Amino acid sequence: MQLLNVHIIGQEALKHIHIEDAKIKTVAADEKLLPFTANETRLIFEGAMAFPGLINSHDHLDFDSFQQTGNRIYNNYIDWGADIHKKNKEQINNVLKIPESLRIHWGVYKNLLAGVTTVVHHGKRLVIGNDLINIFQKCQTIHSVNRGKNWRFHLNKLRNRKQPVVIHIGEGTDDKSRLEIDQLIKWNYLKRSMVGVHGIALNEKQASSFKALVWCPASNDFLFGKTAAIDRLKHRTTILFGTDSTLTATWNIWDHLRLARDKKLLTDAELFDGLTVKPAEVWSLNDTGKLTGNQWADIVVAKPGNHQEKWEAFYNLNPEDILLIIHRGNIRLFDAGLMDQVKKNNIPIAGFSKIYISGTGKYVQGDVPGLMKEIREYHPGITFPFTTG
Repeated sequence: MQLLNVHIIGQEALKHIHIEDAKIKTVAADEKLLPFTANETRLIFEGAMAFPGLINSHDHLDFDSFQQTGNRIYNNYIDWGADIHKKNKEQINNVLKIPESLRIHWGVYKNLLAGVTTVVHHGKRLVIGNDLINIFQKCQTIHSVNRGKNWRFHLNKLRNRKQPVVIHIGEGTDDKSRLEIDQLIKWNYLKRSMVGVHGIALNEKQASSFKALVWCPASNDFLFGKTAAIDRLKHRTTILFGTDSTLTATWNIWDHLRLARDKKLLTDAELFDGLTVKPAEVWSLNDTGKLTGNQWADIVVAKPGNHQEKWEAFYNLNPEDILLIIHRGNIRLFDAGLMDQVKKNNIPIAGFSKIYISGTGKYVQGDVPGLMKEIREYHPGITFPFTTG
């Protein structure tokens, strides 16, 4: 497969990408340098940009059928949990009627439709019924110090010592949130690699004890009216980016990125790296996160608006602007405007379904309308961020 005439973030001039055996074979400035055979699939773009499939370093896929749930600004996650289970019990129970397998399936699509090709799931290990995107679970997850059952034992489990441990830390603005970080660091007897999530109460000294921090600004602002001091913490640990679930944040990662950008705590390039090369390093995904030769062909092609500067163009994208998503060399989504080229190249699309995001037609692998129908059998009032007609 060849993707012709795309602007790659961070590179000059138009480029042409050659994909072979699920990996990027070549990225060339001259189309003549690409091999050509009569049966080669060639998709030609105009005014489009290409970038690596995004890596969402924190989500709870089984919680992505919820709507944002909260009634005020909270001091910490314990206060939030107690409040919503008291005041939003019916709303929560309506979602929990949906079988977990369906909720997880929708969580996968929530990420895919926005251009995410790898998501780090936090929670119990899931059995995923499809391979539309990469679900990373090669880590040990602990919810938190105050909500993680036997967390000291699991943190110091010898058989897990080579895996990174991922845990919510400092998720709040009070002294309790700060003190639990010290408690966690103190009990890490095996000196395991720890990846913290949220870190609103995290200070620079504490940050040095973590391999990375996953920043979830949209979730933090919604629950606590404050987020982590990323501009200071980035000098002590690696900053990754995460969305959290729709229980605390909207489904569209591009809204999260614009919020993060407005805070000016990272440069545009640093924020981009937190979605691509940095998580690839932290999670040991050594063959993804870049559009270069011998990397997995996890690629997003999008048509930006009238923004001339590259970062403005990138950060103003939305799911409706995405023209093509490739995961492991396979097309997972394409814009209806590419249908003529898809037919011309005899690309099989029998297993795709059509949806509309903000009125723009997209063809997505899998039976998305069927999934919606199944979910609504259990929760008739649920809403989705797209339509089927």
